[in-house]
Amino acid sequence: MENQTAVTEFILLGLFSDPQMQIFLFLLFLVIYISTLLGNMMIMLVIKADSHLHTPMYFFLFHLSLVDIFYSSAIVPQILVNSREEHKTISVNGCIAQMFFFFLAAGTEIFILSAMAYDRYVAICDPLRYMKTMRKAICVQLVSGAWTTGFFYALVNTVFALKLHFCGPNQISHFSCELPSLLQLSCTQTFTNQVVLLTCIVILRSSTFLLTLVSYIHILSTILKIHSAEGRRKAFSTCSSHLIVVGLFYLTGFIRYTKPSSVSSVVLDEMLSIQYSILTPMLNPIIYSLKNKEVKTALGKILVKFKSLSE
Repeated sequence: MENQTAVTEFILLGLFSDPQMQIFLFLLFLVIYISTLLGNMMIMLVIKADSHLHTPMYFFLFHLSLVDIFYSSAIVPQILVNSREEHKTISVNGCIAQMFFFFLAAGTEIFILSAMAYDRYVAICDPLRYMKTMRKAICVQLVSGAWTTGFFYALVNTVFALKLHFCGPNQISHFSCELPSLLQLSCTQTFTNQVVLLTCIVILRSSTFLLTLVSYIHILSTILKIHSAEGRRKAFSTCSSHLIVVGLFYLTGFIRYTKPSSVSSVVLDEMLSIQYSILTPMLNPIIYSLKNKEVKTALGKILVKFKSLSE
């Protein structure tokens, strides 16, 4: 290995193997990125502007939108740059940096989603103690814990990735630098990295998923005990948006990072990654705004006020 030249940059092949598709893909991902930024900023603006939305549920939603902006910005700009370049390269350090921010955003998001599930559990299953249980200090601690855990989740995997040596092929059959793609190109042993990654998934992701699952088992059990059909509908409507987001994010991410390498498929990997890292951040504000009467009402008030000021 000492006689082999160390790789200093990677070539990202994903999505751009057909030159005729580059303009279309550039426009497509540009629209997705702009929609993600505008949609999530709209959610944040509405929550900040309307005092009726200054509740724990919307506090978490505000930070979820912030994470989604961060998440999308870690991936999509590089795609846009590569779609206009003949040589679609990224330095090794740049690749590992992108991986770090990807892990940071993904790790933070799953913990915020778990906090949102717990919030809905308290609101529906123990409503009389809701304001005491979900007081502001607790909400701030949960969000701070989400960012802190996401940081350590990213740091641990990145530190071990920095020990990898790349000396052979430098072509990544993907549109971004995710750890499974880097491990396939390493000239050194990747067993430790795989163990660390799997441990993080089992301890961090599985624990948050179980917390979310248990919360919703109790929520559904409580909803089914409500005698009023209108009461059941209203209770379920407050959770349905979150369930859709959790399902989209967890399912695709779990398949991508736990499926055996023997069933690896470039197209499958790219489709899964597009869903949880690009489409989900764009869809979150759409899902929450379309299925949430309070957000739609607050947005309507802002639009009316803006219209009256512009006249």
